[in-house]
Amino acid sequence: MAERKLDDLYNFSQALENLNLCVNSPGFISIGRVKRIVGLTIEAVGISAPIGAQCVIQAQGQDNGLNAEVIGFDGDLVFLMPLSSIEGIAPGCQVTLQSETPPSCFSFALKGRIIDGLGQAIDGRSELEYDEVASLEMGKSSALDRENITEVLETGIKAIDSCFTFGKGQRMGLIAGSGVGKSVLLAMLAQNTPADIAVIALIGERGREVKEFVTETLGEEGLKKSVVIAEPVNASPVRRIKAAKLAHTIAEQYRAQGKHVLLLMDSLTRIAHAQREIGLAIGEPPTTKGYPPSVFSLLPGLIERVGMGNACEGSISAFYTVLAENDDRSDPIVDIARASLDGQVMLSRKLADASHYPAIDLEGSISRVADKIVSKTHTSLARKLRRFWSLYCQNEDIIQIGAYEAGSNADLDLAIKLKSEIDNFLIQGENDTFTLSQTMQQLSFIESEKI
Repeated sequence: MAERKLDDLYNFSQALENLNLCVNSPGFISIGRVKRIVGLTIEAVGISAPIGAQCVIQAQGQDNGLNAEVIGFDGDLVFLMPLSSIEGIAPGCQVTLQSETPPSCFSFALKGRIIDGLGQAIDGRSELEYDEVASLEMGKSSALDRENITEVLETGIKAIDSCFTFGKGQRMGLIAGSGVGKSVLLAMLAQNTPADIAVIALIGERGREVKEFVTETLGEEGLKKSVVIAEPVNASPVRRIKAAKLAHTIAEQYRAQGKHVLLLMDSLTRIAHAQREIGLAIGEPPTTKGYPPSVFSLLPGLIERVGMGNACEGSISAFYTVLAENDDRSDPIVDIARASLDGQVMLSRKLADASHYPAIDLEGSISRVADKIVSKTHTSLARKLRRFWSLYCQNEDIIQIGAYEAGSNADLDLAIKLKSEIDNFLIQGENDTFTLSQTMQQLSFIESEKI
């Protein structure tokens, strides 16, 4: 009897081993179950899947499963982040491995369409058919294969074109606190900056802004040469990250065709917030302001996907908005943006409060390629303008209270005299556009007459 029990036990263990081999063999559909939910994270057991794998959770009382992505694991536990509401999920719900890699697809029919972070059409038009394979991650390439930035890209904004001239293939940040005019400036750039195609990513912003941007800013003509990717603030953090990567993938595919692409992303900070939610949910240690290390890996990786291509490709010129929380210019996301980008345009709340729009602060802004792509005359004029602007700002308090005595400093006297003319030059209406030649004519007029 004992010998028979040992045989049965051996047969049972062999059956378990064979089942395990079958489960882990190629082509087998791995199935597990939900163990518990902690915050935004669903913990599952009985399933083996790599990071980035796509799973389906069969919620109770629902015909369609809930899509989720593997974001981490701890021993036998697999951490899943759902792509939508977790309502109906309970312990024991079935988890099925759908794909071991994130969906990777692309179509050149995207121009003129509005899609979400999963590539699904949200503009009420026909469904998209994807016929190209394209990874959401950055491909391997050598930095030496890229062309240098040699051409000016006009933005139609006098303050930028004169003092922080933007180059084709450059990456620039628009940095400001909330309500200072980042979105309006981004809209002006979308309207005025020439490109073969514009890829516009609205990530983590208010939902109403998407329709406003499409209907009022882009308009019918602007949309025809654009691809809009939108994931509002209430979307899953996984979807927001996917939207950011998808926008860069689309831009890369058009660059590979030899196109000049304009990438506008609003905002880099919301992408960081999404990655912070994911990182903290799987137990990453929080660092500065609660941001886990993965945030400081993700952002430079995205930014490095942008820029000039090789000799056979086009270019991607990009503007990223960055929210300086509480107007803190030492915010960690602001810091990493400044370190990774090719320049930044700082917006000032003080200027915005004084109805000086666009509220560009000449003191904190810089373009790291401007001197290489414009003439020496242009550079000289821009430096003089910035010098007088800075000189006035540094002494504004003593000037306003009447403590400054005229004649004490010849340069400051001239800065005071020129203040109103400089302001008139820098202030620009939302619908006003100036060519680079028009901008330089106005700047030359200030130089020849006053400076």
